[in-house]
Amino acid sequence: MDQTRLSPQQLFASGLVIYLVGYLLFDLIDLGEGRMHSGRTRWADLKSTVVFVTFTYGFSPVLKTLTESISTDTIYAMSVFMLLGHLIFFDYGANAAIVSSTLSLNMAIFASVCLASRLPSSLHAFATVTLAIQIFALWPMFQKKLKARAPGCYLTVTVVYTLAAVLGLLTASPTAAVLYALLLLTITFLCPHYLVTLQSSKDNIHGPWDEAEIKEDLSRFLG
Repeated sequence: MDQTRLSPQQLFASGLVIYLVGYLLFDLIDLGEGRMHSGRTRWADLKSTVVFVTFTYGFSPVLKTLTESISTDTIYAMSVFMLLGHLIFFDYGANAAIVSSTLSLNMAIFASVCLASRLPSSLHAFATVTLAIQIFALWPMFQKKLKARAPGCYLTVTVVYTLAAVLGLLTASPTAAVLYALLLLTITFLCPHYLVTLQSSKDNIHGPWDEAEIKEDLSRFLG
């Protein structure tokens, strides 16, 4: 949008269509189970969406001028560190102390607000923040539900989503798209293959630091 290749109206309209399709698919996959447990209705979802969009649009002029006193280089640096933090603390399904979905989401939204404040108008900022909510908050929920209900579809959707991200990056910077694709291939295939290969070289080293093991037959003392 900063290079006028995409208007904020087009971004918001396409995001709205994707949101509606995703909402219907999520409802279809969930089979009403989530609504049964939470007691939440579609009318409540609609009201929450309208309230969020209204407040975000109303505060978009504030978001646009939020970081005027901060240099652009500092904004970019903060955004990079926040997005890296988002990747580090994101819940990938592992039970680890470092995992924090709330912190990961907050860091991603903070980075999005910082970047949105450098766009030409408040409408640009509004469209960027709404897109960030869809990507960082709603999309992981949809993926988690899809993985639990339909693992095959989850894999297909993930591949399509990854290809779309690479193609989208290709339109902005071919070099960045190539580097991103190489990074994905390395993390997805090369690193796991290297880890599995190293398992054959794994060895246990025994020494005085090991716990003591009693190998003598003590049954005569128990009789």
